[in-house]
Amino acid sequence: MRIGILTGGGDCPGLNAVIRGAVRAAEVTYDSTVVGFRNAWRGVMDNDFELLDVDRCRGILPLGGTILGTSRDQPFAFEDGLKKVRKAYDRHGLDAIIGVGGEGSMSVLARLHENGFPIVGVPKTIDNDISLTEMTFGFQTAVQICTDAIDRLHTTAESHHRVLVVEVMGRHVGHIATWSGIAGGAAITLVPEEPFDIGEVCERIVHRHRKGRFATIIVVAEGALPQPGTMELPEPEMDKYGHQILGGIGSILAREIQGRTGIESRMTALGHIQRGGSPVAFDRVLGTRFGVAAVEAALDGAWGQMVALQQGHIVRVPISDAVGQLKMVDADLLRLNTMFQPRIPGDEYPGIPADRLERVED
Repeated sequence: MRIGILTGGGDCPGLNAVIRGAVRAAEVTYDSTVVGFRNAWRGVMDNDFELLDVDRCRGILPLGGTILGTSRDQPFAFEDGLKKVRKAYDRHGLDAIIGVGGEGSMSVLARLHENGFPIVGVPKTIDNDISLTEMTFGFQTAVQICTDAIDRLHTTAESHHRVLVVEVMGRHVGHIATWSGIAGGAAITLVPEEPFDIGEVCERIVHRHRKGRFATIIVVAEGALPQPGTMELPEPEMDKYGHQILGGIGSILAREIQGRTGIESRMTALGHIQRGGSPVAFDRVLGTRFGVAAVEAALDGAWGQMVALQQGHIVRVPISDAVGQLKMVDADLLRLNTMFQPRIPGDEYPGIPADRLERVED
């Protein structure tokens, strides 16, 4: 069997583990060939490729990024895009293409499957927002990077008695913010799932400082939004792919907090640092499992399927179902987050009697 593979969308720790796993399974176990297309669908349409084998993949497991490169170009954006994809299948004698990517990439794969192409999907996003899979590789690495940064910021916040706002990735969901906020001991975490009231945020900070805690870490996802009428945000610009260009909420928050409370406030945006570097062990293992499972799905002719992690097992789910809606942060995690924020009069936590509720601040 001849299988094409490509990596699309943003880069992500663990992509090379997927490539390595797929190549190893194809060549050694199933006597098949893998053709790697550079820069995602752009390489398919431009015939920019390389043959991948075990020797080519030696040493790439701990590397961040992707040896194939990536882009957000996709065939449906070009008038002759589908024709070029069909030509690539014929030119290389491909039996399937494995597409590795996020929600946008999975949507492209679903449309290609509808157009009759033999396609298998591998979910990839550090945001961890693809439905029907419990975890995507790269997420745990991003969380660890953010947690390490928050750990470091605690000491400077305490030394200068400041509020430090840490802006992390998360366009539409707050998985990274929630996990790193809990792991890093942030006082307040703001996520897209729950619009915030800047007045309440400032009240919690002032209450905390009056009680003798003179440093506060706030984690905010880049896509977090204020409740209507509580704070104005500039209209975001759009990139050439129609995506909002996010980033900057941290700076706005820091200025607003300092202006309202009088407490010196600063902002740190971790940005693309969260994407870079070597993947943690969990992401290396999950990426490897996904790569092997994708090849096996192709050998079984499981077209239009995406490999996924469910209850510790790798399963197959329809790509079209996986892109129906984003996976939001679990309500129990959001509730856990609120339990550790500075309390103010009137706070209620469902299921916990008020006389037993203790205020916890790290």
